[in-house]
Amino acid sequence: MQTPAEKTSKMLLVNTEEELFNMIIDANHPFRKINEIVDFGALVEPMRACYSTLGNKGIDVERGVKALLIQFWENYSDREMEKAIKENLAVRWFCGFGLTESLPDHSYFGKLRKRIGTKRTADLFKKINDILEAKGLFGNVFAFIDASSIITKSALWDERDKAVEDGEKKLNNSNVAKYAADDEARWGAKSKNKIWFGYKRHEAVDMRHGLVSKVAVTPANVPDFKMAENVCPKQGAVFMDKGYDVKKIEDLLKAKGVHVATINKDNNPSKNRDLDCWRTSIRMPFESSFSKLEKKARYRSLVKTLYQCFMEAIVHNLKKATRILFSEPLVSVA
Repeated sequence: MQTPAEKTSKMLLVNTEEELFNMIIDANHPFRKINEIVDFGALVEPMRACYSTLGNKGIDVERGVKALLIQFWENYSDREMEKAIKENLAVRWFCGFGLTESLPDHSYFGKLRKRIGTKRTADLFKKINDILEAKGLFGNVFAFIDASSIITKSALWDERDKAVEDGEKKLNNSNVAKYAADDEARWGAKSKNKIWFGYKRHEAVDMRHGLVSKVAVTPANVPDFKMAENVCPKQGAVFMDKGYDVKKIEDLLKAKGVHVATINKDNNPSKNRDLDCWRTSIRMPFESSFSKLEKKARYRSLVKTLYQCFMEAIVHNLKKATRILFSEPLVSVA
């Protein structure tokens, strides 16, 4: 006959915190793999300059940056991130918080994002990519450039009504800045049936393993081809869809020393359907790199949306790196 189990049992703690974490957190946990790939202490050292040497020391910026990384890794809100650090031992261990330490509340993450800023996050993205490139994850031979939508708000009926009340015939990109909460967002369209209000994410994806190499953000009404030069790699062949089939852009990219492999429009006299079919088959496996990225803006303003895209690109690259580096042997090219 069974008896009810005790709700709690006494335990004599003779282990250190690190030993307890090692007992609980699986040796193959992705967070452990990230720590093996990236030395965050060295990476975030320049960010410590954005803190004053006076007053309370506060939470170490390395812990904060790791927390922001996990926030995008798991797609947490600030309040969900606060809860995760409290309740998820793997998250607590990765961020560097002890079992009995005081933990940050949700307001800390917004303040940290503002303190670090988008430029330092861009530097972090580049440095992590340098680490991954040294491990052989970037081929620098074929690259795929494309743009994807980021939606700021799905409907602007109230804003439209206010514009009409003010005497406007309709709400459009010429006047929406006066009425929308995010005055830098605009309407964009991929087709008659795909229209959104927000921004565009422009990225270059290295076609060895599908890692993001460059990132830019514009309002949604900026044509894709206008950002091709900004995200173009320095070498190799660049694959792009019909939206980039513009003679001026082709000349600019060729001047940078890359081979342009754009799928030509049907009205282009030099269109070669067999060649375009091959180019489509080459780039097709890497289109998923864009489809899996977040389609909604977390924040308002272009610079904050750019921060979001840098963090999402970092997470995307590290997730791929943990799967690749720990499943197949790669020779370092450093």
